[in-house]
Amino acid sequence: MATPERMIICCQSFRAAGDPKGICHKQTEGFLQYIEEEVLDRGLDALVVATTCLKQCESGPIMVIQPDNWWFKGVDSEAAIDAILDALEEGEPCAEYLAA
Repeated sequence: MATPERMIICCQSFRAAGDPKGICHKQTEGFLQYIEEEVLDRGLDALVVATTCLKQCESGPIMVIQPDNWWFKGVDSEAAIDAILDALEEGEPCAEYLAA
């Protein structure tokens, strides 16, 4: 299997002890599947990954696109995901959700 061009990382709030904390997992029910389906539908060369807490709870839910190192905050709807993926297709970060 070839290495994907990008990795889309989605915070799921889990901490080392295994307990969910923060808000990301509470506000993103079904988002991983939605992102995966959108990546496939759009033909993007990306791997979608759920991760432990990214320690950005005050800005969450958080999504990160690597290797571009684009961090997005407030990703709490399918509309937000669509805006981020639309910009990704253009090769740019979505300024509306870009974390400073």
